[in-house]
Amino acid sequence: AGFKFFLCGIVGMVCAYVIVLSTQYYTDYEYGPVQSIAEASTTGHGTNIIVGISVGMKATFIPTIAVAISVLAAYHLGASTGIGSERNAGLFGTAVATMGMLSNAVYILSMNNFGPIADNAGGIAEMSMQPQHIRDATDRLDAAGNVTKAITKGYSIGSASMACFLLFGAFMDEFSEFSGVPFEHVDLATPEVLVGGLIGSMIIFYFTGLAISAVGRTAHEVVLEVRRQFKENPDIMTYKAKPDYERCVALVTEAALKEMRFPGAVCIGTPVAVGLIFRYIGEYQGKRLLGAEVLAAYLMFGTVTGILMALFLDTTGGAWDNAKKYIELGHFGGKNSEAHKASITGDTVGDPFKDTAGPSLHVVIKLLSTTILVAGPLFIANV
Repeated sequence: AGFKFFLCGIVGMVCAYVIVLSTQYYTDYEYGPVQSIAEASTTGHGTNIIVGISVGMKATFIPTIAVAISVLAAYHLGASTGIGSERNAGLFGTAVATMGMLSNAVYILSMNNFGPIADNAGGIAEMSMQPQHIRDATDRLDAAGNVTKAITKGYSIGSASMACFLLFGAFMDEFSEFSGVPFEHVDLATPEVLVGGLIGSMIIFYFTGLAISAVGRTAHEVVLEVRRQFKENPDIMTYKAKPDYERCVALVTEAALKEMRFPGAVCIGTPVAVGLIFRYIGEYQGKRLLGAEVLAAYLMFGTVTGILMALFLDTTGGAWDNAKKYIELGHFGGKNSEAHKASITGDTVGDPFKDTAGPSLHVVIKLLSTTILVAGPLFIANV
């Protein structure tokens, strides 16, 4: 039994490694996917966006298969140990695989820190008017940082997907305990349950839209502020005067706090509202656990949709950014070419993908499970 649980840990480590390699392949400009986006930029802004989105969608395949195989392998390895009930042993095997996946988290965190450090080094080099060869060096570091950031996000969503499987098991156990009724199956053929699943998937798309639109509104305000400063103080363009950095930083910071209030309320309030509504419908129909079943579908559909959406957003943003870096190295016309202008459009679209909506979904899919678990007793009908 001990050896089988050891194998479960190895399964988690291998899963993490596969996700890292897959993310690197789809976001590093040494490989075909990013180069295809750079090549598409030669024919305009639209083709850059089209190919970038297609790369991000295809990038969900390998991590999804890796997580699926890992969950199955770890669960059945654990279940075959014969310790306790088969289900509990299987869940423990999956927990060990999750811990195996998280065992190298310290290295992943280091890689995540590398990205913004390299990015800020490039900004400092440009603002302090360093020679071109220094900017070239920081550009290469920035490109490597884009890959490491994308890798950490892929790793994060992979580990979150395995952890959410465990939280789903805890969800079913909790409702069985509170209600005194065995809760082992969720019937998707029940209309109310299917509706719960649809709402769970929809919330992921709605939250993503809210996050991206928040970036768009804030960027609009910043652009207007920058134009105002250039108009009122033309010496900024000739480096004779410094711009009012504080005003732009204040705009962005205030918006970051204000714009996330409604999306956060949606993520917390929706599962509670859905659970309560179907709890009372369950009381009317004489179904004690209807609210729990609907929330189970909400949780399953929302988690699966969130995982795929986050993978798509994280990878697409990193690929667009590095396609621009690849062109800046001298390919397809180099800097200031038409291809470079198109790649800047892709990079601009990719920033809210990889830096706002994608990472936020990592939190959302865990928040779904946590909110429902904490508020569990509210959703059991009095029948």
